[in-house]
Amino acid sequence: MATIDGRPAQYGISLKQLRELMEHRGREGVAKISEFGGIHEICKKLYTSPNEGLSGSKADEEHRRETFGSNVIPPKPPKTFLTLVWEALQDVTLIILEVAALVSLGLSFYKPADEDAPLLQEEDEHHGWIEGLAILISVIVVVLVTAFNDYSKERQFRGLQSRIEGEHKFSVIRGGEVCQISVGDILVGDIAQIKYGDLLPADGCLIQSNDLKVDESSLTGESDHVKKGTDVDPMVLSGTHVMEGSGKMIVTAVGVNSQAGIIFTLLGAAVDEQEAEIKKMKKEAKKASKQKSKSLTGENDGRTPMKAAAHPPQTTQSEVIKSESDGNHVQQPSTSTAETGHKKEKSVLQAKLTKLAIQIGYAGSTIAVLTVIILIIQFCIKTFVIDDRPWKNTYANNLVKHLIIGVTVLVVAVPEGLPLAVTLSLAYSVKKMMKDNNLVRHLDACETMGNATAICSDKTGTLTTNRMTVVQSYICEKLCKVLPTLTDIPQHVGNLITMGISVNSAYTSNIMCPNPGDLPVQVGNKTECALLGFVQALGVKYQSIRDEIPEDKFTRVYTFNSVRKSMGTVIPRPNGGYRLYTKGASEIIMKKCSFIYGHEGTLEKFTRDMQERLIREVIEPMACDGLRTISVAYRDFVPGKAALNEVHIDGEPNWDDEENIMTNLTCLCVVGIEDPVRPEVPDAIRKCQRAGITVRMVTGDNINTARSIASKCGILRPNDDFLILEGKEFNRRIRDSNGDIQQHLIDKVWPKLRVLARSSPTDKYTLVKGIIDSMVSDNREVVAVTGDGTNDGPALKKADVGFAMGIAGTDVAKEASDIILTDDNFSSIVKAVMWGRNVYDSIAKFLQFQLTVNVVAVIVAFIGACAVQDSPLKAVQMLWVNLIMDTLASLALATELPTPDLLLRKPYGRTKPLISRTMMKNILGQALYQLVIIFGLLFVGDMILDIESGRGQELNAGPTQHFTIIFNTFVMMTLFNEINARKIHGQRNVIEGLFTNPIFYTIWIFTMISQVLIIQYGKMAFSTRALSLDQWLWCVFFGIGTLVWGQLITSVPTRKLPKILSWGRGHPEEYTDAMNLGEERFDSIDSDKKPRAGQILWIRGLTRLQTQISVPIRVVNAFRQGLDARYGEHTNTSLAEVLRKQTSLSKRLSETSSIEYADNIPDELTIPEIDVERLSSHSHTETAV
Repeated sequence: MATIDGRPAQYGISLKQLRELMEHRGREGVAKISEFGGIHEICKKLYTSPNEGLSGSKADEEHRRETFGSNVIPPKPPKTFLTLVWEALQDVTLIILEVAALVSLGLSFYKPADEDAPLLQEEDEHHGWIEGLAILISVIVVVLVTAFNDYSKERQFRGLQSRIEGEHKFSVIRGGEVCQISVGDILVGDIAQIKYGDLLPADGCLIQSNDLKVDESSLTGESDHVKKGTDVDPMVLSGTHVMEGSGKMIVTAVGVNSQAGIIFTLLGAAVDEQEAEIKKMKKEAKKASKQKSKSLTGENDGRTPMKAAAHPPQTTQSEVIKSESDGNHVQQPSTSTAETGHKKEKSVLQAKLTKLAIQIGYAGSTIAVLTVIILIIQFCIKTFVIDDRPWKNTYANNLVKHLIIGVTVLVVAVPEGLPLAVTLSLAYSVKKMMKDNNLVRHLDACETMGNATAICSDKTGTLTTNRMTVVQSYICEKLCKVLPTLTDIPQHVGNLITMGISVNSAYTSNIMCPNPGDLPVQVGNKTECALLGFVQALGVKYQSIRDEIPEDKFTRVYTFNSVRKSMGTVIPRPNGGYRLYTKGASEIIMKKCSFIYGHEGTLEKFTRDMQERLIREVIEPMACDGLRTISVAYRDFVPGKAALNEVHIDGEPNWDDEENIMTNLTCLCVVGIEDPVRPEVPDAIRKCQRAGITVRMVTGDNINTARSIASKCGILRPNDDFLILEGKEFNRRIRDSNGDIQQHLIDKVWPKLRVLARSSPTDKYTLVKGIIDSMVSDNREVVAVTGDGTNDGPALKKADVGFAMGIAGTDVAKEASDIILTDDNFSSIVKAVMWGRNVYDSIAKFLQFQLTVNVVAVIVAFIGACAVQDSPLKAVQMLWVNLIMDTLASLALATELPTPDLLLRKPYGRTKPLISRTMMKNILGQALYQLVIIFGLLFVGDMILDIESGRGQELNAGPTQHFTIIFNTFVMMTLFNEINARKIHGQRNVIEGLFTNPIFYTIWIFTMISQVLIIQYGKMAFSTRALSLDQWLWCVFFGIGTLVWGQLITSVPTRKLPKILSWGRGHPEEYTDAMNLGEERFDSIDSDKKPRAGQILWIRGLTRLQTQISVPIRVVNAFRQGLDARYGEHTNTSLAEVLRKQTSLSKRLSETSSIEYADNIPDELTIPEIDVERLSSHSHTETAV
């Protein structure tokens, strides 16, 4: 018989049996495990030991991987380059251009037989095809550039996602040692330790557990926490969150065999079938809408026609919707629920950009249409009325040329480079922020952070070092400011204290000494580590006490949670009965104590007066020194005669009656734990305050400790008018007589509030929501929140930007956050603010540059068309200016590095206009200069420069030097204006920092060289003729003029300008409707919502702009692709069954980012309700697409 590592190769239990086992829940699960002979028997069958774990040998691991699979879900393959090229080709404006260019090509070879064209014409016809071909080539270049950008973005975000997942580690026991391994390496048979805040990476059965409660809503949709235990429900499943307690489990299913994996596999299969079906449905839906068919109900949203014959009534989308607030399935038609769905408001910048894009789209389309109409009317009047010529077939060519000019104006009008600039600056910032210890999970968070006006920070670990040590103690009426020795303490009290601390703390909390002489490393809960350190300082080895009383001897554990604020452990006494040890916040434990050890260890009654004196003389002074105070107490339950502080019992007490168990305790000691403020924090907070950001501290600690730390950090400044509240008082002030929270009451509290102490997670959530919803300040607050505990989840989700702690944070907190601070340091938040402001500024710089180009190009093309019957800038030239220079300029301006100056101005807030008056002054001023120069050259340039005029040329005439100079001057002015655009706050020195950005000057020089080549050698393809040195110098002279002119513009005082000049004002909520105008929105059959055909046209033309803006983010969540809202009805019944159990998408799916692709998701369509991201992003290390 084959053996592996000295054991049989055949396991006592098969993969199929394990999969079946995991399908049982509750009592069924208990029964099923006992069928296999109990949990220890299953461990034996899997050749693992509940205490020692797997051996950890390579051969054993490999064999397990082959037999039971590895803990990885294979990723969805990324889009190929060709797919991206095809997607880029879908752009409406490009399609029109391609068609027009092809028609133009065809017509240039078309020779009507019935005409005797003059010979000269033939010469020109010879070159007629070049322009058509040049347009086609430039379209191909654009498409390739777009596709390449998307491709590199996708690769970048995959890298980012795998980095996020690589961070996820889990505790398992291997070879008797507890070790942290990457979740991808977890195997069937591993013994995993699970604790409060974990996101479970695999399925398993419990071996032992304390007070374990799990949130299974990501699988079942039930929001209530499920109590787990070996005798109630021993099955724990991947993708679920541990909300309370701790335990130990044996892993029974990993990867695609786990419950989360099975759902993924079903989804993947269903998605492919559905994609084909959706296409079919769309066609049917279109036909149906034409026939005004009534067969599809509005509720069904047109995309999910019921196939009544094929399937008996099945769960429609609407029934699976679960609104996040109430936590259970809401069985009702989709419209209302989905529309109020869980979309977080779009990010501030995103909302403003979308509005801007739509406005530009309107303006551009209007001018483009006008240009075409005017050109055609002029041509017709001149040819058929004035010259009175008959129609010739060759005139079709002229009409196509006019159309091409019109489409080109539209191409120039729509700022194609804008989405690229957004993507590039975000991607670039995210990459750089990694180095500053900010791991960005949701791209737009980085930009939102630049607008932050308030930060609500935790105290422990963020503002403090989270290296806790006991520095004061009060034992037997002796207050020691230095650590006592064991001999100073009466022996029986000393034993109780060391035993109470060692046993009544999570066994995952440890103090490791890697090398003698080094600082000991604290592993696990830092407060417990401080207490264990105290035991060690007394000269007792806590590990030897733990070895005597292993966890499986515990009778009951009351784990720490934010409501209890204490922890208790019940152990059997050697001579019968039980002993309860408890520790927790001193004022809470004090209230439950009836006895205390007094002088020389004599037992005394602990009266109310003594309690108050102790609080006044010991606890408050400790707290005012910034110490966290913890009390340790105990209680004995004895079967025989009970002493004064013991309680007599006949049977086992009712451990669930916590109220009665946790009373009449005997107080052993009070200790003061110091957690020093991080040295860099006061400076970071000063920077925030200078930058106009209010920092508030929200902590569970008592009010004196909080006040002391807040003063040390600089959150509380002398002479400031501020509020410090406790949770209870805060709640009293913000609730009305019925106990309901009122916004107007919150508005009275939050502006002055600086410290909220003894706060519960609900208080934190209420405060954050209150500040975000408040209308008190003009610009509306943008709130960032830090959190590390599981209970911080709601506040982190609600905040505009949630920061989770990378080291101390639980998986649940990381899951709810937007940015993970890999060093848990507050000063990293300041760096995030700097990067965020830099993103906003980079995009504003690009806008300032881009809009100047657009305004000038559009006006020149339009007026040129009206005045000279021909656009001075030819189609190919405009494409070069628009597409190539936009792409390159967005790269150049989006990669500027942040400077400390960014922190000297106030945040923009939500309602600040996107284009400020200073920017508008620059845009209009530069546009004016460029237009004067260009029209000057157009109408009198030929005389001044003594060259042949290009006005009034025949349509097919060759390029002239006159128009070449106009084109070249325009490009030169644009290039030099790019240097001006680097500053948007009216700074005079535009050259400053130019050479710190190699990307910028490399691109600038490259564009300049390309322009020289185009002018000198572009010939027919670019409609240019080579220029002399003299003419070149004039062009460059006009270009440099923009820099001088820029200085003049800067001298104009901005304050004098009317406010109407700023653009993109107002709160984003006002135009969320505009943002949902995406292409697919209108495929709905709801005829009453169908817009006019004209609207559809321009909306579709803009879709690419909007889609592009959202592409970067779309990639981050790539799994979303597998679930895209397009997939209507579920094709196979088994999937429908699985999906029926599923829960709502968490914020993390429906708001991948708040830069959401709102343009592609009709509000009424909801995605099959699986919390996929919650399942995927941490429970398995699949690369997330």
